Amino acid sequence: MDEPGAKFEIIRGIVSQEGNLQNVKELCRIAGVSRSGYYNWLASEGSRSTREEADKRDFGLILEAYRFRGYDKGIRGIHMRLLHMDPPVLMNVKKIQRLMRKYGLFCPIRKANPYRRMAKAMKGNATAGNILNREFKEHGPRKVLLTDITYIPYCGKFCYLSVIMDAYTKQVLAYVLSESLEVDFVLETVNKLVEKHGISLETETLIHSDQGCHYTSKKFRQIISDIQLRQSMSRRGNCWDNAPQESFFGHMKEESGAAMAKTTSFAEAQAVIDDWMDYYNNDRPQWLLAKLTPNEYFGYVGTGSYPLPVAPPKAGAKGGEVFG
Repeated sequence: MDEPGAKFEIIRGIVSQEGNLQNVKELCRIAGVSRSGYYNWLASEGSRSTREEADKRDFGLILEAYRFRGYDKGIRGIHMRLLHMDPPVLMNVKKIQRLMRKYGLFCPIRKANPYRRMAKAMKGNATAGNILNREFKEHGPRKVLLTDITYIPYCGKFCYLSVIMDAYTKQVLAYVLSESLEVDFVLETVNKLVEKHGISLETETLIHSDQGCHYTSKKFRQIISDIQLRQSMSRRGNCWDNAPQESFFGHMKEESGAAMAKTTSFAEAQAVIDDWMDYYNNDRPQWLLAKLTPNEYFGYVGTGSYPLPVAPPKAGAKGGEVFG
């Protein structure tokens, strides 16, 4: 009952009761509010109602953005999804935060990225050698490709996901889900990369991985040599050297986890991954990609045409995580 509005509402209720003998001045004194404040509150009732209706309409849009394609989003994710609606909705993050707090909508809170702590702990070795040397964003689209494998629990067991991603645009260029860890599914990922994007790759393009047995295998090294890509590897035990890929897997598991938990077969697990990958590339904007989806950002970099109804963020703007 600390809110003045709640107290004013009680005072009005008492005053309007039949046979009430207490006056407004006394009731305001008891409630600890000013009489002028009470009368101002009464006079502004019409504008309050208008604001309340506007808030409800705007919150309806926020809720629609939050629920888009079934994946929960944070405040920035909602802001960017609103910009992508038809027609676009321009709503600043402070207003979104206020309305979410007002109507009790809470975002999932992502755990602190452990790789940031690792980076600080290993700061002395930041320049230790690998070809990429953590230059994830310095060389433009299709110049640096990141690849890795992760395990995904389903039906009381695991399946395994191999992904190749453009470090600059954050696009997933190829992926394969497998029921086993045989090296062939990693080679299939490379074959898919060549099939879909081979024309945009250059002999200077770098493909960067960890030192896992799949990437040190003769078959993998041979296929990379055949398509004339340069190979780079993280230092052993140093996942910060491939941080964007690691962060990508963290977001994917967090956002698709609820759907994956309901799967009863590998085919259903595949459908969940296919849906999330399509959502990620085409419908999941990232703050550090100028508020665009990975596919939109690739188009923006190539054409210079910004697709949203606002000015593009200034180049080099800071903020957000390793993975936007």
